[in-house]
Amino acid sequence: MKKIVTSLYLLCCVCMCQLHAANNVVDSLLSQLDHVIQNRHVYIEQKEKKLNDLRQALRQRISDENRFTLLGEYLDEYRSYNTDSSLYISRERYQVALRLKNKEHQDNALMNTAEIMGTAGMYKEAVDLMHNVQINYLSDDLHPYYYHIYRTVYGLMADYAVTEQEKKLYAEITDRYRDSLLLVNKNNLLVYTLIQSDQHNVRGEFDKAIRLLTDYLAGQIDNVHDVAICAYTLSESYRLKEDTEKEKEYLILSSIADMKSAVREYISLRKLAVLLYQEGDIDRAYSYLKLCMDDAVFCNARLRILEILQIFPLINDTYQQKAEKQQEQMKWALISISLLSIFLLIAIFYVYKQMKRVAAARHEVINANKRLKELNEELHRYNLQLKEANHIIAENSYLKEEYIGRYMDQCSVYLEKMDNYRRSLGKIAATGKVDELYKNIKSSKFIEEELKEFYANFDNTFLQLFPTFVEDFNTLLAEGEQIYPKANERMSTELRIFALIRLGITDSVKIAQFLRYSVTTIYNYRTKVRNKAAGDRDQLEQEVMKIGKSRD
Repeated sequence: MKKIVTSLYLLCCVCMCQLHAANNVVDSLLSQLDHVIQNRHVYIEQKEKKLNDLRQALRQRISDENRFTLLGEYLDEYRSYNTDSSLYISRERYQVALRLKNKEHQDNALMNTAEIMGTAGMYKEAVDLMHNVQINYLSDDLHPYYYHIYRTVYGLMADYAVTEQEKKLYAEITDRYRDSLLLVNKNNLLVYTLIQSDQHNVRGEFDKAIRLLTDYLAGQIDNVHDVAICAYTLSESYRLKEDTEKEKEYLILSSIADMKSAVREYISLRKLAVLLYQEGDIDRAYSYLKLCMDDAVFCNARLRILEILQIFPLINDTYQQKAEKQQEQMKWALISISLLSIFLLIAIFYVYKQMKRVAAARHEVINANKRLKELNEELHRYNLQLKEANHIIAENSYLKEEYIGRYMDQCSVYLEKMDNYRRSLGKIAATGKVDELYKNIKSSKFIEEELKEFYANFDNTFLQLFPTFVEDFNTLLAEGEQIYPKANERMSTELRIFALIRLGITDSVKIAQFLRYSVTTIYNYRTKVRNKAAGDRDQLEQEVMKIGKSRD
């Protein structure tokens, strides 16, 4: 008897350990699912990028044959993402097939439309369309697709049939098309595995279906789409076997794969929400089912919306009842807190009377500190202004020193040139060539050459002081309005005007004297350039004054 009790105890311990391990796996997977849902926008963005790339490719000029193929890829991306768009694409694909006058392409496009209609719950329309497709005229590659559509549509009709007689009839038709699929799908391992496991489930051979799917799934970990389908079918096998924990585990795996695939039409998350609701996890069940409803509405998957509406009101009511209960608990908690707050206020009032003098003194200290802070800020502003003034003085001193040095050098050079010019005129006069002397005196060539050299020296000196002036000045102008000197110049007239402004010479009269232009011309130049300003035209010259200034 003692041995029996010991054995039973050990058995219970083993069972509890296994149950705890299973719960840990499910909890871990649920946390992973929550994380994937939280970051689902990333997968949606990737999906939208693919769709946009295909959309751009279809806008290009391509042959109808290539367009038909590209529309097939476009349809594959939209399938289980948006029913209306998928239906539109399949019909457009049929129109392309008509232009190609290719019977097989036309049948393929018709089957695309029938498949989408079946998914949307339009069973009669789907079957009517399929009657227009003759399997004898289809290539061997399209036979599996033909049988798949019939099996899917009649399977759904069996699931949602009202009477047992109709359910039995549609189930028999589904079995026949399932058998046909097994015969033509041996080369497609995924479809063959799914159909065969489905057949095992129908026959009650759940362990065979589980072994078959588990073996296939082990080699498809990186294929998200295959994982979603296989994991869901596995959950169905475990559901039929009444192993709820395993069913839940594979529903979670399928849901994770669905989220990563960025599909909008799916089943796993809805069924998982129902299981969680039955286990009392109301918050997750409500959150998952609300996501299912949002996706079903976005996808316009009418069948999924109907499925969700069967359970959503119940879960929503329970969720609301739980929320109301929490609100009631919060209400009593607030009442308790309010009573405690009253006692606390009485205590605070008593302490307040004792600390009133301290508070008054503290208030004076705070005011003094505030005033001191204001004085410090004011002092800081004065320091900044003084620093800016010193910077301007230092810059002006540097500019003056540089230009005085240049001016002295230029004067010395001009004196020497004038002396040489005087001697050359003296020599001409000494020879008695009055006409030549008069011609040289009258000629402006000497002045023009000297002006050209003077402006070149000015440009070189200025650009030595402000090497990036041209680039910085052009950043202040609107796009396409930039001003650049000619190939043989360092600065143009407009640039020289604003170079003088940068040096502090803002009077148009002085600028005109310096550049040997009329005041009107200088004014027109300044107005024309201000009109090209990227920002406020009235602030352009102030911004020019900031060029070359260092920023602390």
